Amino acid sequence: MINDERFSPAGVLAPKSKADLAFIMHALSLLATNGTAAIVCFPGVMYRDGAEQKIRKYLIDNNYIECVIQLPENLFFGTSIATCIMVLKKNKTENNILFIDASKECVKVTNNNKLTEKNIQNILTVYRERTNKKYYATMVPKDKVAENNYNLSVSSYVEQEDTGEKVDIVKLNAEIKEIVEREEVLRAEINKIIEEIGEE
Repeated sequence: MINDERFSPAGVLAPKSKADLAFIMHALSLLATNGTAAIVCFPGVMYRDGAEQKIRKYLIDNNYIECVIQLPENLFFGTSIATCIMVLKKNKTENNILFIDASKECVKVTNNNKLTEKNIQNILTVYRERTNKKYYATMVPKDKVAENNYNLSVSSYVEQEDTGEKVDIVKLNAEIKEIVEREEVLRAEINKIIEEIGEE
């Protein structure tokens, strides 16, 4: 199969047990010059080493990847894994890859998540605008992706929003100081009571 014109350009075959990138190379070979392919992938193909990294290198170096969209988990029947969409184009005019974190673009339906029309439109708007949006989308030069070991994982490029509780350390320190002072007063009162009991 290494001589198959669909796979030979990358110089390596995708692993037999993980053939996602073989399907991507197949789709690319059939893609019209002005066409666009959007392929749902398991996340491992975006960062694993070995043959898969070499295929990603081919795709990135030749500027075929337009966008990678991280989808929510529990979206597809039969798997709870958070999948992604790789968007391919042969006629890109810029050397950037758009990364979109749409992992929260969903509504809960029983045990699964679902993309509503509004969720889909939100993703499409950012895809068409191709601009940075904090915690949601980032345009990354393909050279920077190459420097990052050809890693296409969205989480490597789109900053995650810190949803943890923010602590006012000065206020917290003042509260601790007040608790310690009250504890000292109580300790003195308890010692006084114990002394009085001991004197009886």
